[in-house]
Amino acid sequence: MVARKAEVPVVPLWIDGTRETWFAPVGGRFFRRWPRLDRPLIQVFAGEPIEPEEAEPVLLRERLLELGAKAFEARPELENHLGEELIRALKSRPWRTALIETYPERRVLSRGMLLAVASLLADRWRSSFDGRRVGVVLPPGAGATVANLALVLADKIPVNLNFTLGKGAAAHCIKRGELGAVVTAAAMQEKVGDFPWPDRVVDIKEELQGLGKGRILRRLAMIGLLPSRILRRRYDLSEGGDREAGLLFTSGSSGVPKGVPLSHRNLIANIRQIDHCGLLRSRERMLGCLPVFHSFGFTVTLWYPLLRGLVLVTSPSPLETGRLAGVIEAEKVTIYFGTPTFMRTFLKRVEPNQLASLQLAVAGAEKLPQDLAEAWEERFGVTVLEGYGLTETSPVVAANLPDPHHAKNQPGQPGGRRGSVGRPLPGVAVRLRKPESDELVPLTETGVLEVSGPNVFRGYLGGKNATAKAMTEDGWFVTGDLARMDEDGFLFIEGRISRFSKIGGEMVPHGLIEETLIKAKDWGGEEKTPLVVMGVPDKSKGEALILLTRHKLEKSEVREILSKADLPNLWVPRKIVSVEEIPSLASGKLDLRSCRDLAEKAADESGNGTGDDDGGGDDGEENSSGNEGRKGKDEKS
Repeated sequence: MVARKAEVPVVPLWIDGTRETWFAPVGGRFFRRWPRLDRPLIQVFAGEPIEPEEAEPVLLRERLLELGAKAFEARPELENHLGEELIRALKSRPWRTALIETYPERRVLSRGMLLAVASLLADRWRSSFDGRRVGVVLPPGAGATVANLALVLADKIPVNLNFTLGKGAAAHCIKRGELGAVVTAAAMQEKVGDFPWPDRVVDIKEELQGLGKGRILRRLAMIGLLPSRILRRRYDLSEGGDREAGLLFTSGSSGVPKGVPLSHRNLIANIRQIDHCGLLRSRERMLGCLPVFHSFGFTVTLWYPLLRGLVLVTSPSPLETGRLAGVIEAEKVTIYFGTPTFMRTFLKRVEPNQLASLQLAVAGAEKLPQDLAEAWEERFGVTVLEGYGLTETSPVVAANLPDPHHAKNQPGQPGGRRGSVGRPLPGVAVRLRKPESDELVPLTETGVLEVSGPNVFRGYLGGKNATAKAMTEDGWFVTGDLARMDEDGFLFIEGRISRFSKIGGEMVPHGLIEETLIKAKDWGGEEKTPLVVMGVPDKSKGEALILLTRHKLEKSEVREILSKADLPNLWVPRKIVSVEEIPSLASGKLDLRSCRDLAEKAADESGNGTGDDDGGGDDGEENSSGNEGRKGKDEKS
């Protein structure tokens, strides 16, 4: 309004680096940082002037997000090597606890001890492994942590492999990653016996036993005596930046797993972005139970706590709810990360007093149902915050935060908003594009989400065609998710574009149909996914809907439920197929490829393309049953 009355342009400005100063608040309080000997770098970035009549809040927010990403890109610390950051972090206060392993026996490792063991292994592995990339097949724990740290210190690239994949998909990952060796444990080899092991398999337990207590103690003394810069120089970790630091593979839920190389810049940037949003504080106790082959488990529950001073408490599987509750209670864990699928099991199997120490739970990987968040808060007194990320973004893009504690009756900015995935992290820019025309749209409209920032990868491993589809010409990553932003900057994910069907020219959202049916039938509290809607090719309308369900459900009932919810008759699935279970991945996410195979098989059996004009088939063929609810050939739950 001021700019319009003065008839002057608006120049967006971004001031970066003030959070590193002594005056920046920590945990809502000022002057909590030690004064720094070096001066923090403060940078100011100015955008192109905007004419006053065009300076709407939506456009200004978009320009500021882009400036923030540009400012974060320019930070000099992003040129560092991840190993250099690791030495600096673990060398600081080496007596403090870094990791508590709870299985098979309790083991506590200090920062200094963790660095001593990892650095000794790095000395050995630097020359003993021929290739740059080395596979890791281990669950969350001391073994997986030490293996990843040692490989990075040896200037190797850890490739944490998904051992829940089928043999074919795992072999594809090993071949694509050019892995000649894998670090694992004898117990893991027995557990996943059909895994396509490469020629060289290294047992982490034998490697650790071969170090010897005397060497470990001498290295620990050296870490305590030598300055950090000399230790960093010893490992020659000067080159980081855009060099590959880790290789992950996508879940393969909709196709063959794709290799995602993440650079030192990507990982350091995302760790700093998470740190800057203020969600996690040092000295917290974080439960690390998510698989290390998962991007969230790799960055957030492995590298983040070690680099930012949190205590990492590990448990080998996110599926063992009873054990996790016991670990949280015994170790006084304060932060838990999980998926909604895993979190739902807590409601029936865990007593409230077992989670008394828990202050925060963060859900990701799939949409957080509001009834689940409310049930957790009611039963455990724990706020569940939803975040959003992808493997290709290292992974975190946006997150809800706890609401700040304001004085009574004082206005304040909310930290989170129910139904949203939160605001984009500092240094992350987002924009939206129409799926039909590729035209950019304002952030308050719904469109395909594109992301830019230093945490975004450069392209898939050996996949030029896949990279060309996923990246725009100006370097933005196309997520494939439909999203919108509200007036306060909170991001809402409406669903994946692949989970919409175009029927008779209308975009039909599978997720909304599923939510409507689950709510009407009161199946939201079930631990297993009750149903899923899939689209299959159709000769007359382009696509048809197939409903896979674990429950008996008649089409007439489905039609009635959708009608009461004011949803069009066109949205009624053509066919309902009874299955024993809905295929899912180890993370709890839907195995969309296997679901699609089941739907296409059902459509072929019924003679696709002969249905009604309302989107459903003839009532005589509306239901079928069988044992099709098995796992996909290449992926297992």
